[in-house]
Amino acid sequence: MSDHVQRAAARPRVFPYVLIGEEEGVRRLVAAFYDTMEQDPAFVELRAIHAADLGPVRARLADFLAQWMGGPRVYAERHPGRPCIVSAHSPFTIDDAMAEDWMACMKKAFARAKTPEPARRLIEPVFMDMCLGLRNDRTRA
Repeated sequence: MSDHVQRAAARPRVFPYVLIGEEEGVRRLVAAFYDTMEQDPAFVELRAIHAADLGPVRARLADFLAQWMGGPRVYAERHPGRPCIVSAHSPFTIDDAMAEDWMACMKKAFARAKTPEPARRLIEPVFMDMCLGLRNDRTRA
């Protein structure tokens, strides 16, 4: 085995969960996201598709992101039988504008939560892909 391969194999794998600051970092990001959504008039339409009480969705997103970023399997344990991300969003019309608003709100949340740059560089493009993948506006050509 080459030295390069051995060095690469010997490096520990660092998950976004660790880079963001584990549970505290995830919860800080989720709080910043929903606080921004509630307080910034630019996101009034995004806020309108959520229930009046954001407490349950805050908890679910924090649990989902913790697990998705490589942390403990808290989402699977705390929310058994929850639908996949696509099914969970299917009742809502998600067009290009809604996907862009979600991502813009998340970018503001990254800044507000002081998300470490290494974590942000890993997470942000995947969030963008997820937003685009959740679009379900049937009027698109």
